[in-house]
Amino acid sequence: MTTPTSTQKPALTGALTTLNHDRDSAGMTYVYPVLSRRAGGISVGINLNPNNACNWRCVYCQVPDLTRGGPPPIDLAQLEDELRRMLDDILHGDFMRRSAPPEMRRLNDVALSGNGEPTSSPEFSSVVDLIGTVLTDFDLIGKIKLVLITNGSLANKPQVQIGLRRMAQLNGEVWFKFDRATRSGLQQVNDTETEPERHFQRLNSVAQLCPTWIQTCMFGLDGAPPAEVEIEAWLTMLARAKAENLPLRGVLLYGLARPSLQAEASRLSRLPEEWLHALAVRVEKLGWPVQVSV
Repeated sequence: MTTPTSTQKPALTGALTTLNHDRDSAGMTYVYPVLSRRAGGISVGINLNPNNACNWRCVYCQVPDLTRGGPPPIDLAQLEDELRRMLDDILHGDFMRRSAPPEMRRLNDVALSGNGEPTSSPEFSSVVDLIGTVLTDFDLIGKIKLVLITNGSLANKPQVQIGLRRMAQLNGEVWFKFDRATRSGLQQVNDTETEPERHFQRLNSVAQLCPTWIQTCMFGLDGAPPAEVEIEAWLTMLARAKAENLPLRGVLLYGLARPSLQAEASRLSRLPEEWLHALAVRVEKLGWPVQVSV
């Protein structure tokens, strides 16, 4: 196996929690560890937007000082060095003992997520190739997942599609953000002018290239859950996806776990666990598997 290009350990010394996904926790620019409630273990995050810039602005986003835009150029050599050091510490060092409770001491995935839309990086496909090389060197291909958490807005770009095809070869899967299915809902929740029909077609494109889950965040706004008209539109979108045989894995339905750092933060609230599970039953009746994270 190829050894890390540096013997310096990640700076993280304390225990991780599911409530803190600080991208600077390891003292690295691009790589950070997360104790993931959804994964049930450790996720190694890849942050391609260290400038906190994104082309959407979701009201529940936990990124501080979020701005509109794309990422700076990615230093691929530095990213590779950081990823190798992190994986070496997790697999061969004392990372798990010092940073995770016993029941969460498993490496689940490498996740392209971070502080903005990962596919907005011009180096996206090169980063996927780099991750594939590192996972091969650590004998992790097929043993852990490679996850892309995306708003899907750039799914039709050729370089993004190249990266998605490569991800499919690396035991990859996509978590595609589809929080609401009306134009007003998308504008309110994601601060985007995206048309629902166009977003549905992006979803279809992504699902044809790489195994894909729909990811949806539900929360209270001004003390009330999402309006039934929004829920019905979202369920209709899922029913259409089933009728048109979109090759989706299912739905990841989750609530607020960490406080928003956007201007709307004071207006947002967590929904009762019972509310989320009741919605999950409606999704299951459409024929989709659903995983709920409260």
